[in-house]
Amino acid sequence: MKFVPNNPTSLKKLKAGFSLVEMLIVIALIAIVGTLLIGRIGNLFGGAQEDVAKQFVDNALKAPLLKYRIDTGSYPTNEDGGLMALLNQPSSKQGKWKGPYIEKLPEDPWGNAYQYKYPGTKNTDGYDLWSLGPDAQSEADNIGNW
Repeated sequence: MKFVPNNPTSLKKLKAGFSLVEMLIVIALIAIVGTLLIGRIGNLFGGAQEDVAKQFVDNALKAPLLKYRIDTGSYPTNEDGGLMALLNQPSSKQGKWKGPYIEKLPEDPWGNAYQYKYPGTKNTDGYDLWSLGPDAQSEADNIGNW
């Protein structure tokens, strides 16, 4: 349609678009919603890391440690090398050790070694296995098999 000055129909078509202010408001709203969603996604993945660590300390080493105990008569002690006794034969277990019981020791989801103690202080009838958690320091966020 051709623009004809002083024609009411042509003036309405010119005013029908969005103003710059309206476009900026829409962009700002999209940015705010995007920021909120990214924050939530980060929290979801953080929770998944804790779930992975919990599954590992509760289940993943249960069978290898039990097999070690059946073969050698006890769980590996810290003097035997702790969890490394599942990979390498301790000198105190000559003739009994039938490993290796695992291929390698994985790190926790935050890149730290899992901690192990036998006899356990939290599980007095067994072993303690735990991750130091996201901060790799305090006991408050440790994830253990207790």
